[in-house]
Amino acid sequence: MSIVSSIRSQLAPVHPEGYPFIGGFALASLILFWIWSPLGWIGTIFTLWCAYFFRDPARVTPVRDGLVVSPADGRISRIANAMPPKELDLGERPLPCVSVFMSVFDCHVNRSPMAGRIERIAYRHGKFLNADLDKASEDNERNGLVLATAGARIGVVQIAGLIARRIVSFVKEGQAVGAGERFGLIRFGSRVDVYLPEGTRLLVAEGQTSLAGETVIADLKAADSARNYRIG
Repeated sequence: MSIVSSIRSQLAPVHPEGYPFIGGFALASLILFWIWSPLGWIGTIFTLWCAYFFRDPARVTPVRDGLVVSPADGRISRIANAMPPKELDLGERPLPCVSVFMSVFDCHVNRSPMAGRIERIAYRHGKFLNADLDKASEDNERNGLVLATAGARIGVVQIAGLIARRIVSFVKEGQAVGAGERFGLIRFGSRVDVYLPEGTRLLVAEGQTSLAGETVIADLKAADSARNYRIG
């Protein structure tokens, strides 16, 4: 991540989903100031953290056909062939899967990895294990999308984590989305898995840091070379 991208990511507007939480922390801080001022300052720190957590920076999204961009900010925690969730109906064979782990300090607004149509949305209740664990893919609460695009179907799964207690979706089945368009948000520490067609060329490595809507994680048409960009 470049210095410019890092600064832009930190100094960003707040997503409306965060307003109730920021307001709640601010109100609690005022009450704590009335009780004992040191507690009020602690509350103020948490209020500022909450505003930071719900930041929603603009992103520059590559728009070349076939590119797959990261759906989330965070660390590429796992790259492996894995079985997609059954509810996505993506077949009975393991697919290339890229997992992005979001800590409580990452931006949690999720973005579409490609342009396409939301073919399916499947929500499943589950546990709240540490999202960095492999078994979180099967056991944790999750919301899955199937995106039909350019003759291919890819799966995007939002997974709630140890602290996350709410997955918010901004899209509906049948809706068309653009690459880098906001499609949802997970509150307070979580993970997003991307299931790609067999034979997809992956362009990231485990441990790498990614930016939602910007970092290219794969190329479905690796033979092409031209690239264009737009601000998203």
